[in-house]
Amino acid sequence: MAPIEFGNIDILIRDLESQELESPCGIATALIYGQLLAFYLLQQDINNARYLWKRIPQAVKQSNAELALIWAVGQKMWVRDFPGIYTELQQEWSDAIKPIMSALEDIIRQKALDLVSKAYSSISAVEFSQFVGLPVEQAANEAIMKGWQADQVSKMIIPKKPSGKAQTTLSSEIQLAQLTDFVSFLEN
Repeated sequence: MAPIEFGNIDILIRDLESQELESPCGIATALIYGQLLAFYLLQQDINNARYLWKRIPQAVKQSNAELALIWAVGQKMWVRDFPGIYTELQQEWSDAIKPIMSALEDIIRQKALDLVSKAYSSISAVEFSQFVGLPVEQAANEAIMKGWQADQVSKMIIPKKPSGKAQTTLSSEIQLAQLTDFVSFLEN
């Protein structure tokens, strides 16, 4: 399979959904279900992944163990168990699924890095390594490459806060006024 281009994922999902719908007796192949499930996870679309898992016939699930492995990743994503996600991703994937799961691992790692940068002023190197699914030394090097500080003595990682606009929140009165205007508009 060619490298995944993120602009094409919606098209790929649409094609796989069409193949599922056009399958004889409405039952697609395990390959179609597997790719569609993996692409839903890649898009962080846990709800569609969950509904797909529920509608896959039991016979197809039992005939292809890889489907259960893909769904195990989805279950860990559902509960936001980052160390568990990385553990489940360390499988021998088929050639059709491997690039999708590799891209998913990269996206999950980036999401974890973003969360750490926003939520922590400091985090232990061990906990950080579990969060990003890398060995401690490699995780510390990743932090340093991002411009974060890694204190070797205390074994702490000090993330750099993301730059950018802080979200401005609207006061209750402004929100109420906007809601009133919207409801008025709908009534007229």
